[in-house]
Amino acid sequence: MTKTATKAPFRADHVGSLLRPESIHQARKQLAEGVISKADLHEIENKEIKRIVDKQIEVGLEAVTDGEFRRRFWHTDFLEHLQGVEGYVPNEGFQFKGEETERYDVRVIGKVAFNPAHPHIEEFKIFNEIVGGRAIAKLTIPSPNQLFNAGILNAAIYPNIDDYAEDVITAYRDAIKAFYDAGVRYLQLDDVYIAGLSSPDIPFNEGIHSREKLIDLALHVVNSVLEGKPEDLVVTTHLCRGNYRSKWAFTGSYDLIAPKLLANEAVDGFFLEYDDERSGGFEPLENVPNDGPRVVLGVFTSKTGELEDKEVIKARVAEASKYVPLDQLCISPQCGFASTHHGNLLTEDEQWNKLKHIVDVSKDIWK
Repeated sequence: MTKTATKAPFRADHVGSLLRPESIHQARKQLAEGVISKADLHEIENKEIKRIVDKQIEVGLEAVTDGEFRRRFWHTDFLEHLQGVEGYVPNEGFQFKGEETERYDVRVIGKVAFNPAHPHIEEFKIFNEIVGGRAIAKLTIPSPNQLFNAGILNAAIYPNIDDYAEDVITAYRDAIKAFYDAGVRYLQLDDVYIAGLSSPDIPFNEGIHSREKLIDLALHVVNSVLEGKPEDLVVTTHLCRGNYRSKWAFTGSYDLIAPKLLANEAVDGFFLEYDDERSGGFEPLENVPNDGPRVVLGVFTSKTGELEDKEVIKARVAEASKYVPLDQLCISPQCGFASTHHGNLLTEDEQWNKLKHIVDVSKDIWK
């Protein structure tokens, strides 16, 4: 018999973002047109967050999120409110498989530091009050490594990447303290950048810094950020290969990063994308230390509404347990359902059915 997971990440968990309801889409449009105020939008968001918190609890999830309902993009809304960082509209979006994303990104315009008035702090307090102790209120933010993506660093301000890294580390340490003081006890760092370091599609070795140098730096950044974190703060990381309107950005197994990152990253859990062949096999999981971080297998897809076959999922978990003990495994979708406000190509009912399915399958595996 396997033990029930009493600490996050949970046997059935999810990455965070949920499909935005039409009421929020319409409210944002009305705000842009000057029909309603920011306060009006805020109240509409509060109402919808209350609804989806109730729904997450109803389907059996032990950790709930605000669905990222107040954000346009999973990462830029957080990053552009750091000191020294601004959002802007570039000449082109990111190239995903068969689609270019909406054009929006961030860039460094000054010395990077945490903003004590960051809006996510007060937003979390409101969300936490809505949850009211009925479940664990989970906060998702982009990993500090997202600030190392191409085009963000300003070499005129930071000619030395190591100096840049130290400011990013300090900014995130201050962020974690502020969120902890606001009541956060389950924090997720979303890290597409690290997944990209394992992708043959991205030619890191052709740049100024080698892939190995950047892997070492990425590990240093996260582990330095987490030094001295409170014992009762659970921090996980989510590694993803892109999630935009049910499209993906790049391929690659975890082989190149596993010996260093999966073996040594000082997090409490890894959310790993495993919903299709682009992620490779489970063999890299052998690098995760026994009794170390939990591994949340993203063996369900958030890109379609079709429910995965329970027996297939059970067989995949059994295969993964050859490399990581079953007691150390959990299951989830490979990513959120709406990493941006556009959302993936499925209905809200299909989203809830999938989350309930994950809870039900988890109870069958960990009896």
